[in-house]
Amino acid sequence: MQVAIGAILQTHLSATGSLSKGLAAVVVVLVCLYVMSFAWSWGPLGWLIPSETFPLETRTAGFAFAVSSNMFFTFFIAQLFLSMLCGMRAFIFFFFAIWIFVMGIFVVFLLPETKGVPIDEMTERVWKTHPVWKKFMSNTPAREYEMST
Repeated sequence: MQVAIGAILQTHLSATGSLSKGLAAVVVVLVCLYVMSFAWSWGPLGWLIPSETFPLETRTAGFAFAVSSNMFFTFFIAQLFLSMLCGMRAFIFFFFAIWIFVMGIFVVFLLPETKGVPIDEMTERVWKTHPVWKKFMSNTPAREYEMST
């Protein structure tokens, strides 16, 4: 939808900054569909993924960091959006479409599957077995580490 909006605006937006009524309606429908799709897909993941993936030992701090980062970057993008729109014009929609693609690649390769894994087994069954993240995990079980310190 982002690419379609960008393509319509790039090819049909006149020098006076207007579209025909039909194309304007199509752009509005595409924006509504994008917002609806985002609300059903990427939107809630900023709350869902941190609650499912952090092990119990770091869950509170990790969730706080994830939510704070989400709020900060939402504010940051909201502040920059109008300036970016003025400078990039229709290309801003291609810019955000590329970021959606990058997020998808990140999820496919770096986000582990947590379905059916209890939260207390997250470290051993998910993080220590993931092809990328296992490099950053200690081989010492968490319980032994707590007892030895």
